[in-house]
Amino acid sequence: MGTGEPSADDAAAAPDEAGAAPRGVRAGLAIHGTGNCPVVAASTAHDGPITGVNWTHAGDTHTEEFRARDPDAVDRAEGVPTPTAVVDLGNERVYRYDRPRDGACACRIIEELDCPIADARAEDGVLLVTLHLPDLDRLRDIVSALDGVADRVEVRYLVEGAARGDGTSDRTLVDRGRLTDRQREVLRTAYRMGYFERPRDANASAVADALDISPSTLAEHLSTAQRKLLEETLDEG
Repeated sequence: MGTGEPSADDAAAAPDEAGAAPRGVRAGLAIHGTGNCPVVAASTAHDGPITGVNWTHAGDTHTEEFRARDPDAVDRAEGVPTPTAVVDLGNERVYRYDRPRDGACACRIIEELDCPIADARAEDGVLLVTLHLPDLDRLRDIVSALDGVADRVEVRYLVEGAARGDGTSDRTLVDRGRLTDRQREVLRTAYRMGYFERPRDANASAVADALDISPSTLAEHLSTAQRKLLEETLDEG
């Protein structure tokens, strides 16, 4: 007969306190040396990241889709199968690869640990994934599982869960590794010269002259760098 007391299983399933915010983390991993991934291989010839990487399985076929801003670079990438162009979106093109299912696929290994991948991209031969995890133990499990299929797994950033609105700090760590060296230099120079002050201590022409680039190139670097940082800071996913 029941005693009216909660069982051990019930106690484990219950939250620590009513309405308490989860204590999970958002993690960004850089997976180096995934030699069996054609999207990662194609990124070595591509100027900037290959984004929108997602996949599906049907039977023994693994279909991988991605978006690229430089179609010519994708077409001339060496050592990878020729992708199928799916749709042209103006400033980027959607491609697909079909290949046999591979037990050494990094993304598949992560998913087999019951962890959906929130975002995946490839840049300069590195697979970059964003994960939402219940705790750091799960992150350790994932890094350990990838040991056999990657040369190195780097934790680029960790973000604690947002505060509940009770005055606790809402801390976010920004992944500066998403910026290229040139983008960091442009941001740093613009900041030090007072470009972001109101009123400005230096206009775009002055900052561009200091960097020995044109104002249009400055604007492009600033726009790209700020978008990357804002994606991390404002992403509510």
